Amino acid sequence: MMHYDHRIRALAVCFSCVAGYVDAVGFLLTGGFFVSFMSGNSTRLGIGVAENTSDAGFAAVLIVTFVVGVMLGTVVGRLAGRHRRPAVLGLVTLLLAAALLLSWTGEGVFIVIPMVLAMGAENTVFAEDGEVRIGLTYMTGTLVKLGKRLTAALLGGDRYGWVPFLLLWTGLLAGAVGGALAYGALGMNALVGAVGIMATLTTITIVLGPDLKPGA
Repeated sequence: MMHYDHRIRALAVCFSCVAGYVDAVGFLLTGGFFVSFMSGNSTRLGIGVAENTSDAGFAAVLIVTFVVGVMLGTVVGRLAGRHRRPAVLGLVTLLLAAALLLSWTGEGVFIVIPMVLAMGAENTVFAEDGEVRIGLTYMTGTLVKLGKRLTAALLGGDRYGWVPFLLLWTGLLAGAVGGALAYGALGMNALVGAVGIMATLTTITIVLGPDLKPGA
């Protein structure tokens, strides 16, 4: 996060906001499962196994689907080369649009499958040398880094090094609030907003030009 310029950091916050939005919609649709937060689904899997309920199977499907989404985003990114970010974001936009179309045909809970694929793929936007540099849909690592940077600031280090991590978490939180409100008012049509925002962000990355390495 710290190695990217302010434009990329701002985009990361926007991507995280979309992840929070989509996760909130998926959570409310499924009655307590996540489309982007696989740690939560792993806990649901463990509880489902312990209690011998169908929740275990559904959680396992979501986790596997998320991994497939990461793989799909990785393949698309590699094929796109230096245009990896807009290519991956275009994929995310199409997958969210597919979920929206499924909602219009009444596919029930299976609407979450393209949503989960989209969130898995989104996490490959900031992949460098085979490693994800900025996690966009899970905040535990971000909060750990926030705590470490706050400690460093208190001990005389970089006074503002914690701010990017706070903004990233705040983006996810704001998106979740927006997603919950939109779902309450619009149902699955709330995804129209997510598709529109992702299409806009994809266009912005195209305008910014080919991907740059951190610090470039």
